[in-house]
Amino acid sequence: MSQPLLEATGISHSFDYLLFSDIHFSIAAKQCIAIVGRSGSGKSTLLHIFSTFLQPDHGKVTLFGHDLYTLGDNEIESLRRYDVGIIFQFHYLFKGMSALENIDVATTLSGEDIDYDILKKLKIDHLMAHKTSELSGGEQQRVSIARVLSKKPRIIFADEPTGNLDNETAELVMDVLAAYTREHDAALVLVTHDESISARCDMLYRLENKVLERQR
Repeated sequence: MSQPLLEATGISHSFDYLLFSDIHFSIAAKQCIAIVGRSGSGKSTLLHIFSTFLQPDHGKVTLFGHDLYTLGDNEIESLRRYDVGIIFQFHYLFKGMSALENIDVATTLSGEDIDYDILKKLKIDHLMAHKTSELSGGEQQRVSIARVLSKKPRIIFADEPTGNLDNETAELVMDVLAAYTREHDAALVLVTHDESISARCDMLYRLENKVLERQR
C-alpha cells in the first residue's frame, strides 16, 4: 500500500467530558473511508481534527508527511487553500453571486481552472449563470461540492455531504466523489448517518463509546 496521505495516532479530545480517546486512523490515495456513529459521538469533531481546524488534546496528526499541529498559521492556510477540501452538509455559498462566481472564487485562490467536466458530472453545468438564491437546496449543495473539487484537493473531508439530498442525487454525488478520488490519486473521509452511502466506501469505521473501530 502507498504511504498514507493522513495518519492519526493516539488522538484524544474532550470538551466538558471525554469525547473519544486513543484513536488511530490512516487513509491512502484512492481510498474512500466512511465514519458512522450516533449524534454526539464526536464524528464531526474528529473530522475537524483531521482537517486542520481543531488541535486534539492528545495525539498526533500527520498530513501529507507534515506533523500537522506543529505547522505555522501560513503553512496550515496553504494546506487548506491547495490540498484540503471540506464539504459540509450545508453549502455556505456566497449570497448574491452566481453559481459560476462561487466556484471561481475557490479556483482563483488555488490557482486552478474551473473544471467544467465536474459541472457536467454533477448535472449543474446549465445552472452556472443563476444566482444561488435561484437554486434549489440540492442544486446549491452540488455547486458547493463542485467548488471544492474544482480546486483539485488531495484529500476531501465530507461531513454529511448528502444529508439534504434525495436518494438519486446522493448516489450521483457519491459517484462523482468516488471517481474524483480514483482519477486524482486523492482520498475521501466521509462522515454520514446514511448506511447506503457508507456502504459505497472502501472501509467503514464506527465511533462509539469513545472508541473508533473498523467495521469492514
